[in-house]
Amino acid sequence: MAATAIMAFWGVSMLFVITPGADWAYAISAGLRRRPVPAVLGMVSGHAAATIIVAAGIGALVARLPLALAILTIAGALYLVWLGVSTLRQPAIVREGTQLVEASPGRWALKGFGISGLNPKVFLLFLAILPQFTQATSAWPLSLQIVVLGAVHTASCAAVYFAVAFGTNAVLASRPSAARVVSQISGVAMIGIGVFLFVEQLLP
Repeated sequence: MAATAIMAFWGVSMLFVITPGADWAYAISAGLRRRPVPAVLGMVSGHAAATIIVAAGIGALVARLPLALAILTIAGALYLVWLGVSTLRQPAIVREGTQLVEASPGRWALKGFGISGLNPKVFLLFLAILPQFTQATSAWPLSLQIVVLGAVHTASCAAVYFAVAFGTNAVLASRPSAARVVSQISGVAMIGIGVFLFVEQLLP
């Protein structure tokens, strides 16, 4: 597999990763609640799972079933709305001398997995864009090419999400009012993205 194809895909992949969306909102929320590691690992696991699914050929099958894609998108939209409402109901509030009481790391990881596993942006990248960077004439099997490209994307996600989460914690952990506002904005962002995706599926 040509290094140029891998680098070209990495460039496209980074455009998706650095574009703020539900993944960024969740990383920010996790950073404020001092749960960046499990949350990011959960999201990265979702991307890794998407890689395996596409490499196994299941992704191509789902891509040929518009109804299946619509159902997955609606499920992802409703999940985002639920997470956003939960964030608004319990925004991150940091007070001097106290610690946040939060869900277990496992729950943060599971929610992160859902964020990426049900993210339509991930569907678009893996089902519509990634296959264009594979090479039929390559000595590498198609499934191996997909795994390599998926690993490149997953590594980029890990780097950016960790930067966002730890950066948020470092900048806002000592600023209670700002942390609360950013937490609320993250919740609104998740709700807004979820509602947009849901309405988009209902429109002809």
